[in-house]
Amino acid sequence: MTMGALGVVYGDIGTSPLYALREAAKAAAHGGTVSPEAVLGVASLILWALLLIISLKYALLILRADNRGEGGIVALLALLHARNAQPGTWRAQLLVVGLIGAALLYGDGAITPAISVLSAIEGLKVDAPSLAPVVVPVTIAILVGLFMMQKQGTGFIGRIFGPVMLAWFVVLAALGIHGIVKAPAVLAALSPLYAFEFLIHQDFHVSFAILGAAFLAVTGGEAMYADMGHFGRFPIRFAWFAICLPALVLNYFGQAALLITDPGMIDNPFFQLCPDALHYALVAFSAVATVIASQAIISGVFSLTQQSIQLGFLPRMQIRHTTSHAMGQIYVPLVNWLLAAATLGAVLSFGTSDALAGAYGIAVSLLMAITTLLAALVAIQWGYSPWLVIAVNGFFFVIDVIFFSANSIKLFEGGWFPLLLAGLVAFLMLTWRSGVKLVEAARGKLRQPEEDLIETAVNKCSARLPGTAVFLASVPNGVPLALTQFVNHNHVLHERIVLVTVLIEESPHIADEERAEVIEIITGITRVVLHYGFMQNPTIYEGLQLACRQGKLPGIDLSNITYYVGRETIIPREDIPGMWVWREGLFAFLQRNAERSAAFFGVPTRQVVEFGTELEI
Repeated sequence: MTMGALGVVYGDIGTSPLYALREAAKAAAHGGTVSPEAVLGVASLILWALLLIISLKYALLILRADNRGEGGIVALLALLHARNAQPGTWRAQLLVVGLIGAALLYGDGAITPAISVLSAIEGLKVDAPSLAPVVVPVTIAILVGLFMMQKQGTGFIGRIFGPVMLAWFVVLAALGIHGIVKAPAVLAALSPLYAFEFLIHQDFHVSFAILGAAFLAVTGGEAMYADMGHFGRFPIRFAWFAICLPALVLNYFGQAALLITDPGMIDNPFFQLCPDALHYALVAFSAVATVIASQAIISGVFSLTQQSIQLGFLPRMQIRHTTSHAMGQIYVPLVNWLLAAATLGAVLSFGTSDALAGAYGIAVSLLMAITTLLAALVAIQWGYSPWLVIAVNGFFFVIDVIFFSANSIKLFEGGWFPLLLAGLVAFLMLTWRSGVKLVEAARGKLRQPEEDLIETAVNKCSARLPGTAVFLASVPNGVPLALTQFVNHNHVLHERIVLVTVLIEESPHIADEERAEVIEIITGITRVVLHYGFMQNPTIYEGLQLACRQGKLPGIDLSNITYYVGRETIIPREDIPGMWVWREGLFAFLQRNAERSAAFFGVPTRQVVEFGTELEI
């Protein structure tokens, strides 16, 4: 598990040495030659950012805030019960903040592959400046191949992630030691006084620029929390403290030692650490490591999308499981190609990792601040002393805000790009969630109570058809609209009616024993509520199959039943209270193009009959 965590969790932060110290040193030099004091200050700042933000805040504190082993923004929202909060309450406001945090991961997902692969391929220019024109085309080719590979699944590549990244961290440490030996005086930067004194003696705008650049060293740290459910708390901590942190610190100090001895190496100190004969091999290895880092963030975006769909924050999309034995191996085609377009657009627009560094960090720093805030509320909810929580989380929140403020000065240098992407995603999430509530309210006005169904079955039905019919219901009460239409048009009912509702719980996983809740309404009419966790794949056929095996649905042949599904057409109306009509139109477009209910919930296609209806919102 520790090996797996190396490959997935630490790919992003493990490739930060390619550009983080370089950007911070350039900010400290502000156009001139970087001084030894500035180099020591930058190295000390990066070291203590790693210790405070990653080691102390994430590894030791934030990893405690798990939802039955799962982490990430969605897990925090579930722990705070924000999903079903009443409008106007503080929990409802938390939901908006949390959704913005989740959306920021999409901005991060677009920038990470671009800056990582670009910075690796730029190593070609160290020995051969004439190769500069091929950097962008080669980067584009690698990224296109990476996104095209997603539909095949990442099972095979995932198995080699860990060993490759272990070798990468060994190389980082070896390069760092090679540099430190040449200038041992760099070890003085272990003292936090160098970082503090260096920052307070700079001009205000220079200090902020340095802080914003140094923050690049901790981007990727949020993956420790987001991927906790895949590997567990201990393997993630062990991988960090035993392997990643020592290797990163050695490499950053090695680059700093190189700049102390030769400030002219500031353009690419990472590759300059390497002996000349091994430059091209290091470029190739760096490209592999950055592809792994990119794959990890892409897989994370797929996982976040699945969770958001399950919890009703995004419209249903096609989700393909690329392997039968690993639930987390999924592929979301629409998200993959939208992410590819954003990433390739970033490479073509910015052109260099230097330019992209301005776009990188602002989204991650805001996400870290939101995570700190939500984790504090979870800790208070769990009974920790509010004063202790405010003191500890408040300290880290102040650090997050300082880093966010430092990155904010890069807003017009490219920081707008991930924020724009995040803003669009957050707007779509909020529009979808509000639209779903309006649709459910419209359904509620048309939905008959169960008593009407009983009355129809007993007294008003002209005949009972042989066989079993399953009607999908959006809520576990009342009569599904599809069943109402069926009776109104045909004046008959099947001998056996099963009303099926899928409920996604705020726990990541629901055990098989708790999957199916069966309620007998009257003889021949049964309600089945299938409970799934937000990390699980909600499949109606498998849920009913499990209920049959458990003896909860005796006498049903699942191969010989008909599923009736409602398909709704949304009609926006200005005279009905709700959202602005243009937002309702956007929701209607999303709903019209969402994955069909039957396909999303795994209903056998040859056994499906759809009933259309119009709903005005």
